[in-house]
Amino acid sequence: MSANIILFVRSPEQLTIAFRNAGLKVTPQRQLLFRLLHDNSTHPTAESLFTVASSEMPGISLRTVYQTLTDLADMGELTSIDFGSGASHFDPNVAHHHHAVCDTCGAIHDVYVDDAPRLTGLDGFSVEHSHIVYRGTCAACS
Repeated sequence: MSANIILFVRSPEQLTIAFRNAGLKVTPQRQLLFRLLHDNSTHPTAESLFTVASSEMPGISLRTVYQTLTDLADMGELTSIDFGSGASHFDPNVAHHHHAVCDTCGAIHDVYVDDAPRLTGLDGFSVEHSHIVYRGTCAACS
């Protein structure tokens, strides 16, 4: 990662304040999810997050996980990404970056590119967002 990249992942305390400011309830289940998402670089699915959360809080429901993730995405606190598996992965790092996906083990890694490629042939087109997924084999699977 380049030295000028700043990760933007809000703390569980900051997410609690953001939820309250949005008029949303902050329950113990949601606080657990905030904690599990903080500094999570695995790009979890709702189901994988539910598995971890239910081991710590057996009463948590999958619906609560989905609703909390949806609320966080709607608030701009995380990004929902489909890498082609049909399942949405959730990325709490909302700094601009791309991804590398290992086709062997499924690992997802953040990729930072300092300069965006110049687009040609699109006169008058204003790029507001880009997301590139690099696919291949990670070092562990090589």
